[in-house]
Amino acid sequence: MKSITVISIASAMLFFVACDRFVSVDNGENEYKPIVLNTRSQQFVRDGQGFAAEFIQKIDSETEKDYIISPLSMQFLLGMILDGAKGETADEICNVLGYGKGEINAVNEYCHTMLKALPTLDKQTKLSIANAIFVDDGWPLRKAYKSDMGSYYDATIENLDFGDSDNALRRINGWADEKTNGMVPKVLDEVSKDMLAYLLNALYFKSKWSSVFQKSMSFDRTFTDESGKAKTLKMMRQSGDFRYCETGSFQALTLPYGNGAYSMTVLLPFSGHKVADICASLASDGLSFMDNARTEEVDVWLPRFETKFGIKLNDILSEMGMPRAFDDKLADFTGMSEYALCLSFVRQDAAIKVDEEGTEAAAVSSAGMMKNTSIGPGKTVVFHADHPFLYLITEKSTGAILFAGRFASN
Repeated sequence: MKSITVISIASAMLFFVACDRFVSVDNGENEYKPIVLNTRSQQFVRDGQGFAAEFIQKIDSETEKDYIISPLSMQFLLGMILDGAKGETADEICNVLGYGKGEINAVNEYCHTMLKALPTLDKQTKLSIANAIFVDDGWPLRKAYKSDMGSYYDATIENLDFGDSDNALRRINGWADEKTNGMVPKVLDEVSKDMLAYLLNALYFKSKWSSVFQKSMSFDRTFTDESGKAKTLKMMRQSGDFRYCETGSFQALTLPYGNGAYSMTVLLPFSGHKVADICASLASDGLSFMDNARTEEVDVWLPRFETKFGIKLNDILSEMGMPRAFDDKLADFTGMSEYALCLSFVRQDAAIKVDEEGTEAAAVSSAGMMKNTSIGPGKTVVFHADHPFLYLITEKSTGAILFAGRFASN
């Protein structure tokens, strides 16, 4: 069975507390205080959940392997890409994210709010969000775009010589490795001179369960996948009061971390149903099933597991509604740079580890922006005034020459 825990680790479910039992730890020093959003940003959370649900469904239908993805990381990356897009290219990206046309500034403000607020919600949870843009040296980004990336995304912007592929590759992969605490050590196999820039978002999460699983309670148990194949896994076990609900096709159990700011919700299909049915339900109804959640005494079994996953997303994002961004004849990213052509690729690499203590998860979303070499920057002009020269002092609007002279150092 595919790992459904990704839905709560990386989706918009980061934004609400699903357990009312664990509101505070550390004797009141780590009380959960919700993020305060304006009305528009609250709508963005709901719209973002729609994007997350569709993103999950697309990935689930694409692969038969266990997977771990981060819709939130992808939202940050697409926000950075959107800021440099114009016209129909921008409209398509907005629609994929679930937002209306012309919402670029509002998306930036929303991403900035989440960037600043999410890491502060729980002292027992380490959550970090980092953004970076690595640019081929000599191919500049627009000043306004660089300003937005700094103001809204705290993005590191660094020039590298893409002609020196080994060093550039080492730097970019090193950044991903550092920002994910070693969980995602590599995102690129090569650096190409065809690229104007590589854009990256890294999301790292580590937290302990509010109610840890005792290792002495873990036991070997048969786990049967959707094809009927059985294997023995180490199963964690505990009983306690947890938020729980069920629908006609699945059970939903919420396991909180730390002070309850973050949680994992496990969605378990009933007999006769599959994970794909749950994904379809999320895509159509979102998280409405959580409205029926209540605190119940639950006997919990959960496997101890680790998953690593990576996927190129060009086709998936095109199917979701933004094909123009990948088309070198239709894309418009001139808001990023006059030399920006189109997206070469978008991909995501992620990893998760779940055990008795808690969860560690990380994702890096990356994109390559191709350069438009047909309008490449001109050759560097050399002007060495090391011999006699004439000079003029003129008025700009009329061209009137106010002064003229020659300098020959004599």
